[in-house]
Amino acid sequence: MEIVRNEILEMQSHNLEAVIMSRIIRRIWPYSLILIVGFFVGFVVAPNSGPTIVNGTLKASAGTAQAQTNLGQGQSFAVQLSDAFEAASRKLNPSIVPIFAEHMVQIQNPFGSPEDPFRQFFGDDFFRRFFGTPQGQGKQVVRSLGSGVIVSPDGYILTNNHVVQGADTLTVVLADGKKYPAKLVGTDPQSDVAVIKVAATDLPAATLGNSDSVKVGQWVIAVGNPFQLMHTVTAGIISAKGRSDIGLADYEDFIQTDAAINPGNSGGALADLDGNVIGINTAINSPTGGNIGIGFAIPIGMAKDVMDALISQGKVIRGYVGLLLQDLDDNLAKAMKLNSTKGVLVGDVVAGGPADKAGVKRGDVIVQMDGQDVANSLQLRNQVAHAKPGTSVEFTLMRDGKQMDVKIVLAERPKELQAGTEQQPQQEQYQKLGLSVQDLTPDLADQLGYQNDEGVVVTEVAVGSPAEQAGLKAGDLIKEVNRVKVRTVEEFKTAVGGLKSGSSTALLVRRGDTTFFVAIQIP
Repeated sequence: MEIVRNEILEMQSHNLEAVIMSRIIRRIWPYSLILIVGFFVGFVVAPNSGPTIVNGTLKASAGTAQAQTNLGQGQSFAVQLSDAFEAASRKLNPSIVPIFAEHMVQIQNPFGSPEDPFRQFFGDDFFRRFFGTPQGQGKQVVRSLGSGVIVSPDGYILTNNHVVQGADTLTVVLADGKKYPAKLVGTDPQSDVAVIKVAATDLPAATLGNSDSVKVGQWVIAVGNPFQLMHTVTAGIISAKGRSDIGLADYEDFIQTDAAINPGNSGGALADLDGNVIGINTAINSPTGGNIGIGFAIPIGMAKDVMDALISQGKVIRGYVGLLLQDLDDNLAKAMKLNSTKGVLVGDVVAGGPADKAGVKRGDVIVQMDGQDVANSLQLRNQVAHAKPGTSVEFTLMRDGKQMDVKIVLAERPKELQAGTEQQPQQEQYQKLGLSVQDLTPDLADQLGYQNDEGVVVTEVAVGSPAEQAGLKAGDLIKEVNRVKVRTVEEFKTAVGGLKSGSSTALLVRRGDTTFFVAIQIP
């Protein structure tokens, strides 16, 4: 009986396995069929996916042909771009000229003056025998090289002021090798633009483009004479527009580019791929003196306006409103209890100036000029400067939360003087702030351009001091300490003496034409 039971169990087990296998087969057969069909289709199609031989000729597959088509399109685009660079360079190159400037400088004799007792005792023969004839004795010629852009067939050339500034003689070399002496037509240090002229005709004048329409990311070329490598062409893109506060000129609205610009490129052209000049290369930002991909060019629109004025009038006449402007940020807007950062803040009003006569006050926010929104102080300053003296302009102001319109008749902008670095006597140091100040004398006011103003002048700032950390610089005019006016060193001393350690103090500071608040931490 035991044997029979085992056989029955074994049969039942086999039946159970059969049932299980049957169910498994019923469930997986559709998937198996799909795999088989897929393999068959792949086998049929696969020969067509690679190259085949037809009538003894190797034929590319459809996929390979498409890849070759894409590659051909890429190569075609690269060729077209290369052709564009070549055409732009060929068009522009003849219009870019090297400018050789010669400066006559006085070199001091290293052996001392003829009246020097030491030199008189030994005599010049002694020095010549042991040291040779001193080089650079008396007058010596110093030569420099820049670039220029021919802008008219009759010889007008646009360049930078710093290329020709102080030169005794200027020489221009054309693309055909001919040399011409050049005369200075006019300079405008405030924009770093200059115009010179050679006595020649039928010159290859460059085509001036529209700098207002250029776009960030646009391809450009730079042409000039870096390191005496004549007619060098480099390529890049426009990295940014409207760069200011670079410290190169009073009026700055630079185009930034990564096209290689080096010493000798100054005054050369920045151009689009049509060969149209959109800027005058001016400077680079570099810790090494060589190109690191940050170059600046004056927009050709600004340069052309200055050039036209220099040719027709010999100088640039700019509009003047008599305001010291300051851009707004969130913190300043909050401190001034303003609802937004729209517009520019009036930091100060020049007494007796056009804005003062029209009733503009410190703390006003200018939001529009002649119906055009004011984005920042740079835009407003350039817009005012571009207007002619005697022109009536309308400012829309916000004062104590209320909007008002004022009409201002612009005056001619006074000639600005460069800030001097010579320190005057009667300066006093303030160790806890890390700065030195002195009274604003009439002579110092003339040097720094602070006429008709009051305050104390910063003459020195210690490295690492609270004053340096706050951004103060020599030549700044401190007008207020915690909203209290300071007119003399004694008043400044009294105001600073009452400051508590660890406190944060607000200074009203004027720098050039800008008045702004600075927060300084008292150690």
